[in-house]
Amino acid sequence: MKLVGINVYEVPLPVVGRYKMATSEMKLLKSTIVELTADNGLKGYGEFCALGSVYQPQHTLGARAALEEIAPALIGLDPRNIGLLHYKMEATLDGSRYAKAAVDIAAWDIAGKSYGRRVCDLLGGAHGPTVSTYYAISVDTPEEQARVAREKQREGFTRIQLKIGGRDIEEDIEALHRVKEALQPGMRIAADANRGLNGRDTLLISQRCRDVPMVLEQPCRTMDEMINIHGRLCHPVYLDEVTEDVNAVVRAIGAGVADGFGMKLTRVGGISAIQTIRDICNARGLPHTTDDNWGGDIIAAACVHVGATVSPRLFEGAWIGEPYIDGHYDEENGPRIENGKIKVPTGPGLGIVPDLSKFGSPVLSFG
Repeated sequence: MKLVGINVYEVPLPVVGRYKMATSEMKLLKSTIVELTADNGLKGYGEFCALGSVYQPQHTLGARAALEEIAPALIGLDPRNIGLLHYKMEATLDGSRYAKAAVDIAAWDIAGKSYGRRVCDLLGGAHGPTVSTYYAISVDTPEEQARVAREKQREGFTRIQLKIGGRDIEEDIEALHRVKEALQPGMRIAADANRGLNGRDTLLISQRCRDVPMVLEQPCRTMDEMINIHGRLCHPVYLDEVTEDVNAVVRAIGAGVADGFGMKLTRVGGISAIQTIRDICNARGLPHTTDDNWGGDIIAAACVHVGATVSPRLFEGAWIGEPYIDGHYDEENGPRIENGKIKVPTGPGLGIVPDLSKFGSPVLSFG
């Protein structure tokens, strides 16, 4: 099997409802879709969607430019040889893991279709037919955040991620106490600042919310800041945005600064990289999620397939953007949240058959 064509599409994803973090509020995001075509007619699909241009050092035009560099070098390769595909990408362009991740996901999709197996089967096997997910509550008034938390618990979610930061910390403290009071026992809480707090305010929030059973997710901007305050916090810390690759995960574990991780597939380089991180976390007993920044059915399916293979005792959920997106690339098989869970797609590869009419014309084509 050889790659004979690569198409890149740009798909607008208007945000349904409100999604506000400490540093920005999202209105419209643009997803980058990669389509790999093999000489036997098989197609594989990958996706990357930047969460704006300041959330991480990743952006839509950067992905397109990187793919323009990478794609011509991949024509003629066997997409099932994913390790060799990565070797070629690294030899062609340094960095830009997020763009390479879209190619990686598409390669896993086409490999699964070639072998007649789901991606989760190729990764070692699913622990069950569904995976748990969690709900991200936007920065809002403490009253509104508590209301949404109560509503989502009734809908079957067992974990919420409460966005904090970007406002007076007294509001963050009030919101966390209100959410605790609003919830029945058993609901897990992650207070996620998306790097929007400094060390001082993180310490104050943790000390004044010591009675709130929660984890602090990526409160500070850098890993060094987290190393400085970690031993003085009253809560476990999950790292997210600063773990930009496998090496950063290893460094965080070695420094003793991570009690778990919020993992993004495309940030670290795709399914191949997060498979490695999954196994490292399993060896060290560290919980983690299998998420991404944003995106439609393709990236959602990838998150679910990987999540299905994580040890249940360490799995913190697979977050997908479906509640904030109107419609699906694949109306029949697109991942949907029901009672706080997502069914693992049953078709080969990612199990997604996108309606190409929703993608429009390619913005880039190779082969």
